Amino acid sequence: MADLQEYKCPCCGGAIEFNSTLQKLKCPFCDTEFEMDALKSFDEDIKDEGSDDYTWQSQAGEEWQEGETNGINSYSCKSCGGEIITDATTAATSCPYCGNPVVLKGQLSGVLKPDFVIPFKLNKEAAVEKMKNHLKGKKLLPKSFSSEQHIEEIKGIYVPYWLFDTDVDAKLRYKATKVTRWDDSKFNYKRTDYFSVLRSGKIAFEKVPVDGSSKMDDTLMESLEPFKFKEATSFNAAYLAGYMADKYDVTDVQSQERANERVKVATINAFTRTVEGYDSVDIEGTSLKLKNATAKYALYPVWILNTNWNGQKFVFAMNGQTGKFVGNLPCDKGLFWKYFFRTFAIASVLALAAQFVLHLVM
Repeated sequence: MADLQEYKCPCCGGAIEFNSTLQKLKCPFCDTEFEMDALKSFDEDIKDEGSDDYTWQSQAGEEWQEGETNGINSYSCKSCGGEIITDATTAATSCPYCGNPVVLKGQLSGVLKPDFVIPFKLNKEAAVEKMKNHLKGKKLLPKSFSSEQHIEEIKGIYVPYWLFDTDVDAKLRYKATKVTRWDDSKFNYKRTDYFSVLRSGKIAFEKVPVDGSSKMDDTLMESLEPFKFKEATSFNAAYLAGYMADKYDVTDVQSQERANERVKVATINAFTRTVEGYDSVDIEGTSLKLKNATAKYALYPVWILNTNWNGQKFVFAMNGQTGKFVGNLPCDKGLFWKYFFRTFAIASVLALAAQFVLHLVM
């Protein structure tokens, strides 16, 4: 029995019928008309798209050589499971993630040695100063927060990152529209023209970072970007002196899903910027294929500040290379509603004034 070919309307998704009067294909749902050749070409483009192909080659890190781990200790927190690496002289008395005492000493067996490290450029005093500046000008911040909150701990931590390099062969298909409006003495008219827009090309990505620690909030870490990789150097354990280094507990393979997401979003954004001259543009299909996709392992410098206020813990972070500071702050609900009603009142007065002026003009 022969297969039945059914064409879907690119505009609304309805089944298209051939209209013998028009000698065209026509959608009975949105009344859009199509030339047969145009619709066949559209259908062939969809078939040729293929699916996304994300295949990475794992080359991140290398095994520690004999003697390289001498003088380096690994601690594990019994409360949250956080693991940190320090030099032999560091007294790790509490976990930088949850604040609980660190009690277990271990070895670095089974852990890859980083390929790169970005050394700390900013010290603890700079982190404290950035914290003070972060609080300035926040109108909805409770007044007592700045004076009553106290920094319980400031830790300089080398956070594990997987860095992904790849070339992307991309094909993207968009549904775009142009809207024309006009009127006469009786009616207002609107016509919407639909277009299938195709884009294809290559784009390269270098050092796409993905946080390799489950204890670190991904949103917080990504907010610290960008790091300047040009200042990275080959890993040397000496850089750990006076700091801590978190051991990765999310492998490069487990991080690939997040890397794929970041690569896809960046690719779509880059190609979409080239689709101009339309009233609306919507992505309909993608075919992204990775080539030369590899990952490396690096440690990036981050200052973590744990503060306590009103029985609540707040975590702030500073990029130890650039000084970028991020972290959530409490909101004074009373001040919020005060500003809300004040803004609402001003907006109402302006609206009434505009209506009064319009009435005078008319």
